[in-house]
Amino acid sequence: MEFDEKESELSRRGFVGAAVVGTLTTALPGPIQTEEAVGEEPAVAQIVPCSLTINGKLHRLEIDTRVTLLDLLREHLQMTGTKKGCDHGQCGACTVLVNGQRIDSCLSLAAVHDGDHITTIEGLAEESKLHPMQAAFIEHDGFQCGYCTPGQICSAVAMLEEWKAGAPSNVTPNIAQLTGRPELTDDEIRERMSGNLCRCGAYVGIVAAVRAVHEGKIA
Repeated sequence: MEFDEKESELSRRGFVGAAVVGTLTTALPGPIQTEEAVGEEPAVAQIVPCSLTINGKLHRLEIDTRVTLLDLLREHLQMTGTKKGCDHGQCGACTVLVNGQRIDSCLSLAAVHDGDHITTIEGLAEESKLHPMQAAFIEHDGFQCGYCTPGQICSAVAMLEEWKAGAPSNVTPNIAQLTGRPELTDDEIRERMSGNLCRCGAYVGIVAAVRAVHEGKIA
């Protein structure tokens, strides 16, 4: 039987084509079942009343229960000093103070803070007078691009209060059992500020700024 190279090539192409079509047909999923397709009602926004004292000013709001504290501050109240970095609670750029404690505002729903007192970077200064931590960051070059700086400063303010209250850390886990207050070392500062990342790498200046405020060198 005479070998027909052209016919063989067409046969090979046909075989490959059929195999590809068969594979795709098997691999492709069926139609996506949306909520409407399975007979469920789409999610409806729930609006709740909420009173927040932000930087000393009372705000009476109607808040969508799905809105984070970060988005409330930035998108609804135009307080854009608090930054949105990772939006996953990993970088600390969105740090604010709630009743004196630091939190990642991107991970906290605004509605749960009804009645709370919130301080953002805009509320640290007293009119034209900078907060000591703000002044220290400027003096010690504790920033470069400045994007993480609001969160760094808010975190540092709360961190020093935690230190005074005897909060433990991985560096000094038994701090409450010690006689007298141990020295706030650079290792302590770095550990206690480890939740706030600086992509520019200005950590030397940040540690120096925190130390300056702790030692009362900047008032």
